[in-house]
Amino acid sequence: MVTKKKKTKEKPLEKMTAKELRDLAMEIPEVTGVHGMNKVELIGAIKKARGIEEISGKLTDSSIREIKQKIKEIKSKRETVIKENDPKMAAIYRRRITRLKKKTRRAA
Repeated sequence: MVTKKKKTKEKPLEKMTAKELRDLAMEIPEVTGVHGMNKVELIGAIKKARGIEEISGKLTDSSIREIKQKIKEIKSKRETVIKENDPKMAAIYRRRITRLKKKTRRAA
């Protein structure tokens, strides 16, 4: 008797858990730093390794991190300007911070 194995379909990447994605990514030699990635980063890395194009109008998690880094830099600049008693520049920096925060909220 010959036993037939059923082909199991792979779940869509978005439906997989982070642990499943890590296991899958560890099998791909092009993907490095798997344990330091979150789910969104893992999906992006796997899709890139497989040659799947990502079509998304939303900001990615990494771009949100970049925006938050800019906010931190502007906050430190604002603190120095406040110490130098320059209210005009402090107001400009405050508005920039507000705009960047709105950007991150829209992306979430």
